[in-house]
Amino acid sequence: MIAVGNRGRPVSTLSNLLAAHTALSGAAAAHLQRVVAEWQLLADLSFADFLLWVRTPQDTQRSGAGLVDGADLLCVAQCRPTTTATAHPEDMVGVRASASQHPQLYRAFADTTMRREDQPRWHRGRSVRREVVPVREPGGGEVVAVLGRDTNLAAPRVPSTLEVSYTAVAADLCQMVADGTFPTAEGRDEGRSSPRVGDGLVRISTSGRVLYASPNAASAFHRLGWSEELVGVDLAAVVREVADDAFEGAEAAEHVRGALAGTPSQRAELEGHGATAVLRALPLHPRGVPSGALVLVRDVTDVRRRDRALLSKDATIREIHHRVKNNLQTVAALLRLQARRTPHVEAQEALTESVRRVTSIALVHEALAASVDEKVDIDDVLDRVLPMMNDVTRPGARVAMRREGEVGVLSAVMATPLVMVLTELVANALEHGFAERSSGTVVIAATRTAAQLEVEVRDDGRGLPETFSLERAPGLGLQIVRTLVDSELAGSLRILPGEDAGTRAVLRVPLQHRGR
Repeated sequence: MIAVGNRGRPVSTLSNLLAAHTALSGAAAAHLQRVVAEWQLLADLSFADFLLWVRTPQDTQRSGAGLVDGADLLCVAQCRPTTTATAHPEDMVGVRASASQHPQLYRAFADTTMRREDQPRWHRGRSVRREVVPVREPGGGEVVAVLGRDTNLAAPRVPSTLEVSYTAVAADLCQMVADGTFPTAEGRDEGRSSPRVGDGLVRISTSGRVLYASPNAASAFHRLGWSEELVGVDLAAVVREVADDAFEGAEAAEHVRGALAGTPSQRAELEGHGATAVLRALPLHPRGVPSGALVLVRDVTDVRRRDRALLSKDATIREIHHRVKNNLQTVAALLRLQARRTPHVEAQEALTESVRRVTSIALVHEALAASVDEKVDIDDVLDRVLPMMNDVTRPGARVAMRREGEVGVLSAVMATPLVMVLTELVANALEHGFAERSSGTVVIAATRTAAQLEVEVRDDGRGLPETFSLERAPGLGLQIVRTLVDSELAGSLRILPGEDAGTRAVLRVPLQHRGR
């Protein structure tokens, strides 16, 4: 074997390798993706490494006697077992196999038969026995790839009941791969708690009775409430009996019976006696002949307990945000009432500004109360707070405000200070840019990259005084802005004259600061 590939820019994913080195159809490539998604199950049951070999365009050249010597197959994926020592500690992806050195790999494309090498071979100081498994497209299509099932013979194994049961199931599943009946698109399992071979395995006969249950599987059913021996009993009846919920038990039992009938892999969750388990039932129909079913089981009691704790914590946090929002709205209403009863103009203005600031914070908490991941859509908050700015800051003014671009979704730690800063900049533009005018335009323009957010607040008002300095500005609003930009957002702010008229306030915030 020789290794090949683009050393400078490695093509590592299966989809990229298939696109770069083969002429397979989209359906064939999708089937190989399904095989790779499932083959950890095959590797663990077989106590062997699995290598996926495909033909490259030059491999299709044939002579009268078959493939021409020198044509190569390419290894595009590799899977190591978790149940035994690997036969290939080195990375085999990108390795080529020639026809003269590995004729069985080539024969599998033509005769579509699973074959085992007569004699082991030595590979980098290890004795390895290979069995080839043709990968046929669903529905009896053509062979699109070959699996090399490589067993490390240097890892001695005791022929226990567990090993015999595992390898018998592996033989059936590999034959189904060669038949084109496993895996199927309908039976693909992508659950994060999907059971593995080591979690627990049950082999059942065509009548549904348990032929073998691994120790972990027996323990899982024991926690669910089944205290008797599993071997010899009807598994569907056991599943139905241990379930706390009758409908849940009936559904899981139906999945087991469906696997016996040939229904593609199905997954069910079962709760009983305070324990939770995930079951996955796979039909075993090698060469189209029913041979029972495989049921994988995983005890996920601790996982579900953590999930429930996280859900409870998340609900509590959202309830806190909801109550904070209500309290802030109450505070804003009290401040608004006090402003109306105060005879002093300056006090009224100060209270009115406080109402605006408290309302802005309340809107952020309202958004967080509806969020499930402590994220806030800043654009939605701005669209709700900006229409109130004219009435609160300059009653009677008709300054048009619009938003360009999108700020996007940000974490809670950024949301409150950012909304506060932007509303203060808009309020500053309304108050000082249009002090002698009743109309104009304020634009909030946002530009976002993966690393930085830039928001520009620009107006067409009267512009900046000649002596203006952001650092020496005495207003409370700009003091709040400077503090929030420096301490909370770790960003920068510049206030500049507009290109034609008015003022531009340019805010830049790094998005990667503090794990954002």
